[in-house]
Amino acid sequence: MSVTHAEAPSSYPPPPEFAENANATAELYARRRKTGWRSWAKQADRLSWETPFTEVLDWSQAPFANVVCRRQAQCRVQLCGRHVEAGNGDRVAIHWEGEPVGESRSLTYSDLLAEVSRAANALTDWCGRR
Repeated sequence: MSVTHAEAPSSYPPPPEFAENANATAELYARRRKTGWRSWAKQADRLSWETPFTEVLDWSQAPFANVVCRRQAQCRVQLCGRHVEAGNGDRVAIHWEGEPVGESRSLTYSDLLAEVSRAANALTDWCGRR
């Protein structure tokens, strides 16, 4: 059970200038609700893929659909590796502020690449067993 501190805000909205330049806009989420997985496929097409994906959902075990996860390991390069390769490995990629107040963690792009690689490998192993 976590303790809530009255002096700490319950949410941390982004500054308006950050939100104005965000890739994930309210319009994107509205389109996602309307078009389903096709909208995420369109976003995935913005990345460079070593092997282009051909489906977003795998219906081979209908009526159950699985999100195609074979491309996770390739995607990690787009998300983190390119920043490390560009010489920004020591720059902070994520700074997390948590509870209790004062608890925080900073991850560099190199740290993030290592964490994402571990997650991608776990997903690859999991997908291979399904």
